Amino acid sequence: MKIIGITGGVGAGKTEVIKMIEQLCSCIVVTADRLARKLEQKGEVCFEPLLDLLGDEVLDENGEIDAAKMARMIFAPGAEDLLAGVNAIVHPAVKTRILQMIREEEKKGTDYFFIEAALLIEDHYDTIVDEMWYIYADEDTRRKRLKESRGYSDSKIDDIFASQSSDDVFRRFCSVVIDNSGSIEDTKIQLTELFDVR
Repeated sequence: MKIIGITGGVGAGKTEVIKMIEQLCSCIVVTADRLARKLEQKGEVCFEPLLDLLGDEVLDENGEIDAAKMARMIFAPGAEDLLAGVNAIVHPAVKTRILQMIREEEKKGTDYFFIEAALLIEDHYDTIVDEMWYIYADEDTRRKRLKESRGYSDSKIDDIFASQSSDDVFRRFCSVVIDNSGSIEDTKIQLTELFDVR
């Protein structure tokens, strides 16, 4: 089984590329953010530690962790320690669960196991994956997509871009670059060629 990490900046179109990958090969795709949200639910491994750290005010009316409330708390000015605390709980738990899933899929004989994470490089997933693929889109394209799909302002986009790894860093760590600046068809051609040589 080949284990491949997928990363790229916000607005690069990772979700769309993953949909194409799922059509082109037999694979499992794990999105780290989605898995993190699952592990933060009641009864899961991150729930109690997060509650201890953040207190009852982070809960919604159903007693579950409210993602919007948590975001407001950990991204508030001066809340760096709180953010670091949440990351210290969630990130290792996500990685542990992914490793369990990899072992299970290896036994089943799955061809490809994809891990999608914005922080693939920062969280040292290079120690887990066989290859890292960088989904690239030029800045103007990303900015346009974020305005259209999420309604973000220029200043919000500037802040997000400033907080993420640079193009140089992505290219240094990733052995495959998929240019997703153009049409869906252009991207599909690149992916098809990639799978043809594997």
